[in-house]
Amino acid sequence: MTETKSARRRIFSGIKPSGHLTLGNYLGAVRQWVQDDQHRADALFCVVDLHALTVEHDPARVRRLTRQAATLLLASGLDPEICTLLVQSHVDEHARLSYLMECTATDGEMRRMIQYKEKSARERAGGGSVRLSLLTYPALMAADILIYGTHEVPVGEDQTQHVELARDLAQRFNQRYGPVFTVPRATNPRVSARVMDLQDPTSKMGKSHAETAGIVYLLDEPDVVRKKIMRAVTDSGSEVRYDRTEQPGVANLLDVLASCTDGKPEVLAEEFSSYGALKGATAEAVLEVLRPLQARHAELCADPSYVDGVLRAGAERARALARPRVDEAYAAVGLLPPA
Repeated sequence: MTETKSARRRIFSGIKPSGHLTLGNYLGAVRQWVQDDQHRADALFCVVDLHALTVEHDPARVRRLTRQAATLLLASGLDPEICTLLVQSHVDEHARLSYLMECTATDGEMRRMIQYKEKSARERAGGGSVRLSLLTYPALMAADILIYGTHEVPVGEDQTQHVELARDLAQRFNQRYGPVFTVPRATNPRVSARVMDLQDPTSKMGKSHAETAGIVYLLDEPDVVRKKIMRAVTDSGSEVRYDRTEQPGVANLLDVLASCTDGKPEVLAEEFSSYGALKGATAEAVLEVLRPLQARHAELCADPSYVDGVLRAGAERARALARPRVDEAYAAVGLLPPA
């Protein structure tokens, strides 16, 4: 059975190059990949560029953001000697298995996905047409996970539904055609930073948002970072206290500060008597986190052959892991192998 092919637990997670990576991406996901996940299992981290094609896009920008994302993941501390870093489109097995997952899934399952409902509504509201791939991309996401015999998928709560679909498809495929796939499970970060938009603290800090004044990007200049945080929306009154319901703006700043300093937001709130002081401390803490990351990013950009080599080696290893399993799946559903 495929589950026994790897003695060590395997982790897979990915990030979509739909925009510049943000402080939210780093504190909410990438930092755990670096500090924890790459050390405790056989971990693969993927820039899922095929997923960036589900909406209107500029091809040159997708290529640029794909490389930038890979470089930033390395700059953040992913070690190619420890984990595998790859670009999704460099491994054909992702697309090969995606079709089998479409043949295993149902139309109803696809249309019930929350992100499809939200994104398709936004596309229609903007006068655009909805691409079929926006409906079917959860099948590709399931393929991303299943081709590697993944046991754990570290995701935020907004992606848990996609991992549940991957579980359902793996079980359904195994019941119909034989035990080919490991059934994965979603794992939420043990210490998760909840980073919200600085101008709209009820919304997540997203890398593809049209309004950028409340988003801190990992490559923002220090003056830009400081300005965005100092202009962050706070709340009525002047008392600094941690209350996500009544004071979402202040709570967001405290969450960011706590995440950057390994503190507790409730305790940190007691140290400040004004919003201005809280903003200033948060800005400095964020800059302290970004400084080494940006310096390492500049070094990597000066040596593009190194990044190329990492991605090439990552794709080779990923392909070697994925191809036997996808070939097994093709045989299981009755496809004639090539002569």
